Amino acid sequence: MTAEVARPGPRVGLFVTCLVDLMRPSVGFAAVKLLEDAGCTVEVPVQTCCGQPAYNSGDRRTTRALAEQVIENFRGFDYVVAPSGSCAGMIRKHYPELFRDDPNWLPRATDLAARTHELTSFLVDVLKVERVEARYEGRVTYHDSCSGLRELGVARQPRKLLKTVEGLELVEMRESDVCCGFGGTFAVKYGEISDAIVSKKTENIAESGADTLLAGDLGCLMNMAGKLAREGKATKVRHVAEVLAGMTDDAPIAAAPARRSESA
Repeated sequence: MTAEVARPGPRVGLFVTCLVDLMRPSVGFAAVKLLEDAGCTVEVPVQTCCGQPAYNSGDRRTTRALAEQVIENFRGFDYVVAPSGSCAGMIRKHYPELFRDDPNWLPRATDLAARTHELTSFLVDVLKVERVEARYEGRVTYHDSCSGLRELGVARQPRKLLKTVEGLELVEMRESDVCCGFGGTFAVKYGEISDAIVSKKTENIAESGADTLLAGDLGCLMNMAGKLAREGKATKVRHVAEVLAGMTDDAPIAAAPARRSESA
C-alpha cells in the first residue's frame, strides 16, 4: 500500500504595494498569515510600484518601465495576490491595455493579469475559504474601495469572511460603495473636492454607529482616517486583512501609538 504524499499548496507571490511597505507593514504580515493559513506557500519577491500613479497621470513611458519590472519579478508563481484592489486592478485590467500594441510584452502582461487577485477575492473565490479563525470585539462598518469594487467585483468576499470573526458585528453604512475622495493623485490635484467627498463619507461612518472602519485599500483608509482624526472622531481605522488575521495589536491607522511604560 502506497502512502499518499500531500501536495503542496499553491505558490503565491505577494505584491505588497508601496503604501503597505512604507506606511503599514502589518497589513503585509496579515496577508501572509491569511494565505499561509489557507495552505499557500508565500514568497515576497523583489518588487517596486505597480505603476498606477504614473498611469493615472498619463505617463505611459514610466508606467511601462515599472510594469515590465513587475511582470519579470512575478514570473513562475501560481498566483499573485495583493492586499489592495487598486494595485490588483491595475495589473489585471490595465497591464494588458498598456501593452496591447506590443506583441512581445502583451502575452506576458496578459498571463500575469490572469494570475493576479485581490486578497479577499482570492481567499473566497479561488481558494474557497469559508471562514477565518479570528476574534475582534467591536461594531465595524466596511467601505468598498472604488477599484476593488468596480474593476474586480470585490464586495461580498470581505463581508463573508468578516461575518465569521468572533465578537465582530458588521453594520452597513449608507453609500458604502461611494468614493471616499482619495483617488490617488485626485486628492492632490483637487483637494477641495476630495475634502467634500470624504466629509460626506465620515458623516456616513459616524451615522452607522460603528466603532471601527475597515476597507481593503490602504490609500482609502489613510484618507478616511486622516479626516476622522481631524474631526476629532474616535473611530478606529484598520485594513480588513488585519482583522481577518487576528493581528490588531498595532495602533489603528492615524492613531498615536500607545506609549510604553518606562521602568524606574
